[in-house]
Amino acid sequence: MTKKVAFYTLGCKLNFSESSAIGRQFRDAGFETVSFTDETDVYIINTCSVTDHADKKCRKVVEQALKHSPRAYVAIVGCYAQLKPREISEIPGVDIVLGAAEKFRIIEYITDLTKREKAVIYNQPIEATRDFVPSFSYGDRTRTFLKVQDGCDYTCTFCTIPLARGNSRSDTISNVLQQAKEVAASGVKEIVLTGVNLGDFGIRDGERKDRFLDLVKAMDTLDGIDRIRISSIEPNLLSDEIIEFVSSSQKFVPHFHIPLQSGSNKILGLMRRRYQRELYAGRVALIRKLIPDCCIGVDVIVGFPGETRDDFIDTYNFLNELEVSYLHVFNYSERDNTPAAGMKGKVPGSQRSDRSKMLHILSEKKRRAFYETQVGKSASVLFEADHKDGFMHGFSRNYVKVKTPYDPLLVNELRSIKLERIAFDGDMEISEPAEVFFH
Repeated sequence: MTKKVAFYTLGCKLNFSESSAIGRQFRDAGFETVSFTDETDVYIINTCSVTDHADKKCRKVVEQALKHSPRAYVAIVGCYAQLKPREISEIPGVDIVLGAAEKFRIIEYITDLTKREKAVIYNQPIEATRDFVPSFSYGDRTRTFLKVQDGCDYTCTFCTIPLARGNSRSDTISNVLQQAKEVAASGVKEIVLTGVNLGDFGIRDGERKDRFLDLVKAMDTLDGIDRIRISSIEPNLLSDEIIEFVSSSQKFVPHFHIPLQSGSNKILGLMRRRYQRELYAGRVALIRKLIPDCCIGVDVIVGFPGETRDDFIDTYNFLNELEVSYLHVFNYSERDNTPAAGMKGKVPGSQRSDRSKMLHILSEKKRRAFYETQVGKSASVLFEADHKDGFMHGFSRNYVKVKTPYDPLLVNELRSIKLERIAFDGDMEISEPAEVFFH
């Protein structure tokens, strides 16, 4: 009988692209991919070290998996598996733990699906992880996440990613274009370029060979893809030239997600970020000048060690005055083996939560204000397969989330529509999908 495999992915878009790549390995080996809740022979759980409570989340997913398939073989991969393999191996029901390099050779390690009394670990030091392994998500959503870069050479004091993924390294531009052509041939209409430090694209064998701008220009010539979206990019790496190129591109969409982390220069220094808030404000100002309708997202961390109330208010006021569109807010969480974990000035959990709530409210105000500027305008919307309570959703080029009554004929279709009104839940709403026309 055909063996079955099920996946569960925690964390970022990069993890989803890698889970898809691992899934293709299993399909090539003769496995059938099934839903997490179906009976299966193997579970692959791809973990994250950035989100809070990685251990609890991993344990819970394993517990739930074994409720559905008690005799299934359980493999844990991903960033958390690289950082805490011993801890994971002690979770009841786990059979194998694979590190950053080993996860892409998973078929070599899973040759016997017999449950083990104790998990085995294959995990080499992260310094030995030097190869770039390409991947892209496929078949599970309307857009494809295309991994073009991995690892990070930055030393932000709060971050474990360099410990979990190693040094910065990238694919070649020719390989990226070849994979993008495969994606285009599958009928996908939007590619999201992803990486750990995406703007640092171009390093191979420890040397810089290309720039991210070179990749952007090459991708802009690609046939068969309607949209290309840039995922999170560091403000110091988002050059004026990149912004100017996107402003005139027909493929690259008007949407940037730019991590800030703090609006206080004091805290940015403690974090070892490679910019100050004045540079960030300059990037936003240039985007607004060249691309007035651009959507701009921001990552912010609250409660970093040493962040006083005045420092937080400094961040709040800075963000309040910036013409950005939404915030992704994270409570600072201590991570082993990071400099920040030993810093003085620990902020109590209750204060972290209070500050987070304030910024979440600000984010909703920013998002609402941005959407209000879009009401009445025409937009090209790519509709997705997901639907709930009779409605389906899609996103405009500038990342306005649009809802409309479900129509299966709209799935993975680009339609030109008029943005009519903001619904009660905050999404943009159109009422007559049958009357919209093909883009």
